[in-house]
Amino acid sequence: MLTLTHSLSASSSAILRRDKHPVQSLNSPRAAHLRRPTSLHLFNPLRSFVESRGKLGMKQKWTRGLGPVCYSSPVNITTTNLQWICTISSAVLMFVKGTAIQKSFLVPLFALQAPATLVSWIKGEYGIWTAFLALLVRLFFYIPGELELPFIALLMMIVSPYQVSNLRGRQEGVVLSLVIGAFLAFQHFTRVGDLRRAFDQGSIIATLAILCSVAVPCLLLI
Repeated sequence: MLTLTHSLSASSSAILRRDKHPVQSLNSPRAAHLRRPTSLHLFNPLRSFVESRGKLGMKQKWTRGLGPVCYSSPVNITTTNLQWICTISSAVLMFVKGTAIQKSFLVPLFALQAPATLVSWIKGEYGIWTAFLALLVRLFFYIPGELELPFIALLMMIVSPYQVSNLRGRQEGVVLSLVIGAFLAFQHFTRVGDLRRAFDQGSIIATLAILCSVAVPCLLLI
């Protein structure tokens, strides 16, 4: 009987030790090492690529949403561009019909507002040869009245003294151009008779050219 009791107690203690062994093994360093994920679980190329692309997309969205937005003007308005506009407007008024202005005032306006590149070309060799050939044609052939004003403007810019040429690009020359443009605008709108007629099909080009001739000196004075 004593032997049976001893064997039962030994078997019970063995069962208890076997039940406690997994718990101890789970808490042991070896079990922790077994629970540690392998390198295959730590590094997944596809998952890393997707996560990096997602972070990059979020960064780009944040930059687009909060970053400064810069706009550039498609038209660069400079003094040279304004001078070209006024010069072209004066040249158009020399040839266009539909206005009753005194076109002789267009010659000093053209000379005062001509850009530096055009002035250097006119006073250079090509401009002198152009004036010389035009003078020969004027002596032996008939020139229409519309071509006389450009020819006179060409000669005026070639033979103008330094004191007059120095007014070009200065405030005094701009003021004088504004006075000439305002006088031509007064003549145009007065002789047309009505503001609506000034924008008719026959005179709208002259009206726009005169408005440009007045607006450009005003912008240059600002």
